[in-house]
Amino acid sequence: MGAVIACGIMRTRQRGIAASLLVLALGATAVTPAVAAPPSAPADRSASASAASVTAPQLRLPAPRGPYAVGRSTLHLRDTGRADPYAPEAGARELLVSVFYPARAGSGVPAPYMSTREAQLLLESRGLGGLVAPEAVGATETYARTGAAPARGRYPLVVLSPGFGQSRFTLTALATDLAARGYVVAAVDHAHESTATVFPGGRVLPCAACDYVERTGEAGLAEVARGRAADVSFLLDRLTGPHPAWRYASMIDGRRVGMAGHSIGGDSAASTMAADRRVRAGVNMDGTFFDPVPAAGLRGRPFLMLGTEADHASGGTFDPTWDRDWKRLDGWKRWLTVAGAGHFTFTDLPLLAAQLGIADPSAPLPADRSGDITRDYAGAFFDLHLKGVPQRLLDGPTAGNPEVTFQP
Repeated sequence: MGAVIACGIMRTRQRGIAASLLVLALGATAVTPAVAAPPSAPADRSASASAASVTAPQLRLPAPRGPYAVGRSTLHLRDTGRADPYAPEAGARELLVSVFYPARAGSGVPAPYMSTREAQLLLESRGLGGLVAPEAVGATETYARTGAAPARGRYPLVVLSPGFGQSRFTLTALATDLAARGYVVAAVDHAHESTATVFPGGRVLPCAACDYVERTGEAGLAEVARGRAADVSFLLDRLTGPHPAWRYASMIDGRRVGMAGHSIGGDSAASTMAADRRVRAGVNMDGTFFDPVPAAGLRGRPFLMLGTEADHASGGTFDPTWDRDWKRLDGWKRWLTVAGAGHFTFTDLPLLAAQLGIADPSAPLPADRSGDITRDYAGAFFDLHLKGVPQRLLDGPTAGNPEVTFQP
């Protein structure tokens, strides 16, 4: 596997696919709508910006399914017991967390997707500042509301961790859908791991972890996963401990905690379960297990592997860590692959790209199917293992989901 996979995931997937989908899809005002480049294409699409002009529509994520309205809070947390592993001189490790929760209908005001400043930073980091209107990105309809009154009751908690170099915002559709189904969801930005996060006081932290991984390759990515596990354990302390940081923490049932992540965030879900018994169930969405599942397993706890058919089918050669760690999982487990999916299928990016008619030929799965499959299977998994509700969807292939194959 070697450093080739590490660099491929960091550069090819994130800078190629993410840049082409994100830039073309999210509110371009001077970019010709065209088929997105395959993963090997360079991230800088400025040469493709032409005279044709596109008026960006009001971008929307899919409306969440479920009986609840969705509220959203933002938490800034500092772990004073731990220095930042990538920038020790910065002091305590910091997290920014979006907490989505079941809310009372009609309360609160619409929550933006991200701030205009964060959208601007995201676009500039891809070399496309000035080609895309950051206001259009930030104004994407999320169906979440700030200041919303919480619904009564106690709910399971699901932690979401994004891909390396990405922000928590890229998992918003999944977060709102889970909240509408009756979960409290904490989507986490890990300090110094993204260039598109604005911390309190207007601070934009450099991606020191990116530099670290450039130097250390796979070993560095394993450290990222383990560092995120420490972040999540700290987050659980602050959400479910005796002095919670969130005003509505009494909504959380600390006995029912799960975690899902995309890419390195998915690896981090397994790393967190290995380190913290409080996390009862985990989902890895298309992430290489740079930090391996322990040889002794995860103490019988359930785990879902949900990935692309191209890269993560059983017996494949691109990412052999899935074959290796599948054997180590010692509880309820499923290994599902999705035909036509790309690495970013399990995030918001294809959902937004489709609204401008943008397609990635390397990932032909329609955007609506990308969103439905991600939300349906992740939701079914947590409904089964955190709520005890039987799920036919997880028993085997279904006619309504022909793209999904049960491996191995």
